[in-house]
Amino acid sequence: MSDTRRRVKVYTLNEDRQWDDRGTGHVSSTFVERLKGISLLVRAESDGSLLLESKISPNTAYQKQQDTLIVWSEADNYDLALSFQEKAGCDEIWEKICQVQGKDPALDITQDPIDESEEERFEEIQETSHLVELPPCELSRLEEIADLVTSVLSSPIRREKLALALMSEGYIKKLLGLFRVCEDLDNREGLHHLYEIVRGVLFLNKAALFEVMFSDDCIMDVVGCLEYDPALVQPKRHREFLTKTAKFKEVIPITDSELRQKIHQTYRVQYIQDIILPTPSVFEENFLSTLTSFIFFNKVEIVSMLQEDEKFLTEVFAQLTDEATEDSKRRELVNFVKEFCAFSQTLQPQNRDAFFKTLANLGILPALEIVMGMDDLQVRAAATDIFSYLVEFSPSMVREFVMQEPQQTDDDVLLINVVIKQMICDSDPELGGAVQLMGLLRTLIDPENMLASTNKTEKTEFLSFFYKYCMHVLTAPLLANTAHDKSSKDLQEGSTKINPVCPDNFQTAQLLALILELLTFCVEHHTYHIKTYIMNKDLLRRVLVLMNSKHTFLALCALRFMRRIIGLKDEYYNRYIIKGNLFEPVINALLDNGTRYNLLNSAIIELFEFIKVEDIKSLIAHIVDNFYKALESIEYVQTFKGLKGRYEQEKDRQSQRLNRYRRDARSLDEDEELWFNDDDDDDDGEAVEKRMEDDFSDTYGKYMEAKKGAANGANGANNNGKAAAIPPASPAVTPNNSSTSSVKTVALPATPVVKTALVGLVDYPDDEDEEEEDEEEEQSPRKRPRLSS
Repeated sequence: MSDTRRRVKVYTLNEDRQWDDRGTGHVSSTFVERLKGISLLVRAESDGSLLLESKISPNTAYQKQQDTLIVWSEADNYDLALSFQEKAGCDEIWEKICQVQGKDPALDITQDPIDESEEERFEEIQETSHLVELPPCELSRLEEIADLVTSVLSSPIRREKLALALMSEGYIKKLLGLFRVCEDLDNREGLHHLYEIVRGVLFLNKAALFEVMFSDDCIMDVVGCLEYDPALVQPKRHREFLTKTAKFKEVIPITDSELRQKIHQTYRVQYIQDIILPTPSVFEENFLSTLTSFIFFNKVEIVSMLQEDEKFLTEVFAQLTDEATEDSKRRELVNFVKEFCAFSQTLQPQNRDAFFKTLANLGILPALEIVMGMDDLQVRAAATDIFSYLVEFSPSMVREFVMQEPQQTDDDVLLINVVIKQMICDSDPELGGAVQLMGLLRTLIDPENMLASTNKTEKTEFLSFFYKYCMHVLTAPLLANTAHDKSSKDLQEGSTKINPVCPDNFQTAQLLALILELLTFCVEHHTYHIKTYIMNKDLLRRVLVLMNSKHTFLALCALRFMRRIIGLKDEYYNRYIIKGNLFEPVINALLDNGTRYNLLNSAIIELFEFIKVEDIKSLIAHIVDNFYKALESIEYVQTFKGLKGRYEQEKDRQSQRLNRYRRDARSLDEDEELWFNDDDDDDDGEAVEKRMEDDFSDTYGKYMEAKKGAANGANGANNNGKAAAIPPASPAVTPNNSSTSSVKTVALPATPVVKTALVGLVDYPDDEDEEEEDEEEEQSPRKRPRLSS
């Protein structure tokens, strides 16, 4: 089908000299009016959008590589590549390009790329110099050939010409024939020259040359030439390693011979690049860019071919999970999947996405659940690497699988619990595997990478699942190593005097440090779940037992855990710490540390400094009340004196706040004392209050008239404007003017009357409603003393 034949991937070379996948589509060559010429068009197979529109320029150098690649440069530092699904499609487009440029399609390169600077540099050179003449391929001329190859490496234009000469004359195979002759004759000088020649040819950086050198019948001779480095006394044995030590294992027979050949070739070329060739200098770093591209495209092709072979992968996973599979066979299967995932890292993001979805559909996670629980250390290590690829690719995919697992009565079968147990049981003294697994667990429980947009409940559901089914497995070693002595059950709730089994074993201490690091992460990123767990399990008390450890790093981990909790400034946590008297082990560690100025000392002081600076009042009061006597002797920092100062300031503020509504009884003036006494004897006061309520309006009106009259009289008697003083209690006149009523009214305390009429000091005619409200509020003298009581 033409669609399949013309199906291509478009690549561009980025600044890091890596190929970026721009998409998959179908290529065609057609005349484009806007560009005024035949152009290459690639339209995306997904939506038909234009991925590439490139005019076939007569002066552009196109290269055909590996039968399915066409590579060219459109501008400075902008390289393009088309990777064809089928060789036939590549040949068709290549013929069209050669037709436009008037070139022979049998060639693998259409132009001699010469930039202007090179033209200017060599414009005075005679015309004959444009041809590089190779000496005859003979033993006696090897030194001359080596000098020629070495001399052209500094000039891009001469490298191009030498590459063309080497390809046109079949020179590479002739040189490799001489290598076999020299090796048979043990001609060391000739072998050293051949080393320089082959190394120089690789540095020409030409894909067409690589196609010849890395073919099945040539690659081992190329490796042989590279064994005879003149700088070495004895040649290396690279061929022996590749043919005898390195064994190609087909865990499931690969029927596709092209795929098998591609795998062999890629392994050997990677070996040449990584092992045989020396690390290129700064000036040579771009010499092997095409070799890197050669390996990259090979790996992409291998992954694609395997991924498309559904029968092959299905058989791999079927045998991997089959209980009848032998351990040695299962080990090879796991190593194959690991290598397969490693190859996938060369894929572009969208292709890698499809790759891991294929693995997920084939059952990669259930398979890992089985193999990670096996006793074979190599199998577990390889399974851990595969698991890390999956977690790094999509934590949500792993979380989704875990939550869909059937809930067994035994939580040990859950994938995350298998991972936690492998972390806990790591036999490596340095806990290398445990550190890797702890990082993966942290990625899985990190709310930051939980997809709130697609699944709003993922965070809540997964964290609830984790704390219900997995957290007890994670904290088991911590709780076991900080267990109470039997007699500790009789201790009071607030006591911290327990008999810990404090871990002295370095490996156990390292493991507990990893667990504490993960729990500290939970305190920072989980709120409700970890708080509930800490409270229910009294976890902080158990963690602080580790302050007694002889391993300072573990004591610091325990302190860091407490510091994160206090850093949240959560009063629930603060009350928990106060109730449990949980500062005691920290202060004991500080006092036991003595005068040593070390990290533990600084970390503990920083904890208290934070409490002081943030002015966490409940903790300050607890520390000063319970521990200040033990801490007051520490004077090389002002932290503890500062805590005491904060404590005293708060006490003063509280005292002032309490006294704001209270007055000293000895300072009461006579009027206030009279009023209080009258209020105490106010059994008959209700009748007086009733009369005041009934007669208040008339009394108030007469009081205002009397006030105005007195003011007028005073103004008439005294021209200086001095008004006669009117006593506040002067309106002691009742409407009836009866003597009995007058006595009773005068007997009322003066101050409340003035207070009641306070609104009248500034008389606004439209404030009658407000006056009535004030009357209701002030009518009962009993209410007033309670404000200050």
